[in-house]
Amino acid sequence: MNTPTLTLADLAGTDLGSHTASYDDTAAILYALSVGASATDLDLVYERDLRTLPTYACALGLWAVESAGRLGAYDPKRSLHASQKLVVHGEMPACGEIPMTGRIAGVLDKGKAAVVEIEVSSPVFSATYNIFLPGLGGWGGDRGPSAPAAAPVDRNASDTFATSPDLAALYRLTGDRHPVHVDPEVATANGFDRPILHGLCTLGIAARIVAGQVGAHPADLRELEVRLASPVLPGDELRVESGEADGVVHFDALVGDTVVLKGGTARFGA
Repeated sequence: MNTPTLTLADLAGTDLGSHTASYDDTAAILYALSVGASATDLDLVYERDLRTLPTYACALGLWAVESAGRLGAYDPKRSLHASQKLVVHGEMPACGEIPMTGRIAGVLDKGKAAVVEIEVSSPVFSATYNIFLPGLGGWGGDRGPSAPAAAPVDRNASDTFATSPDLAALYRLTGDRHPVHVDPEVATANGFDRPILHGLCTLGIAARIVAGQVGAHPADLRELEVRLASPVLPGDELRVESGEADGVVHFDALVGDTVVLKGGTARFGA
């Protein structure tokens, strides 16, 4: 007997089960290098006193996004990462295992598109992935609340980072194997001229740079939220701008005049 295919409306509340991520110091170092850590960042690239960057958690939680895509309600090859939230509950281990659970918290009908909200929880971190599905809205579902207008904060720090033309191929090794980042045919089908850089790679680069702009260690990140507004192509130069108000760092990332990470907020703490 065939199992009925789930519709988008059916997905809300779906339990995605559990998963344990296991990684060693090589994986943590590879991640740090893929988001721009240098050979002089010894506690990010040398196992002696290694600290794992908290944004690596977003890569570790992608199993839940992949599980949601396998349910059959949408084509995961025609999906895009729209926004990301991360809360870090404690120090990321330099290596080891992290047990996680996942669920689909909601599905929003945005008219011309849909958004699937996927939550991952663990003792170490909680992460929320918003996955954008172009052309799949309009069934009459909940549109979701409008985003509140953010109070303006001066971006008084600015730094640039030149991505490598090969960066997407490298970052795939951290766990995000979506073909839009390596396969020209899939990239074209999604409306791009060529494979794009992972949004989580751009996010990881920005989080590391923002930490330096406010004098924090990037491994001390405790909260992060940002909208992935536009794609980055491997080889593009990123400009990260930030300003701090009341202990919250507000940041954006741009390529030329195009905002690629929008309305980002971050908190750091020992």
